[in-house]
Amino acid sequence: MDGLIAFLTQYQVPLLWLVAMVALVVVEAATTQLVSIWFAAGALAAAIAAIFGAGSAVQLVVFVVVSGVLLAVVGRTARDSVRVKRVATNADSVIGQTGTVLEAIDNLEETGRVRANGLDWTARSAAGEQIPVGQTVMVERIEGVKLVVSPKIK
Repeated sequence: MDGLIAFLTQYQVPLLWLVAMVALVVVEAATTQLVSIWFAAGALAAAIAAIFGAGSAVQLVVFVVVSGVLLAVVGRTARDSVRVKRVATNADSVIGQTGTVLEAIDNLEETGRVRANGLDWTARSAAGEQIPVGQTVMVERIEGVKLVVSPKIK
């Protein structure tokens, strides 16, 4: 027991850096967006510095420098390679098209239908305004199976 207490006393600061590193790795595993892995590597470097007897100011500088360099040098390239690419669908072709309101659009009442590209769609107003039947609208985006539209100014 005395040996464990002596070990924990001697390596208290490096162990704190290692606990921080594990926590950052857990955060990274939860996000999968390469957000905190750079800081985990910085915490590991600071733990190594602490093991070799570096003071707390040096440990902090090592943490910041290693994290910053990894983030700047490797971060962008690594993030681009793991970024999930959006797959375009046939439905995306309706974005930017015009349509005609078949049923009045009222976001509060959750009503509205538009014919765009020859198909009938449930629709909502982009700005929240009511849009009457017969109005020509521009498709701004698709949210789920609903078109988000705005009145087309003639």
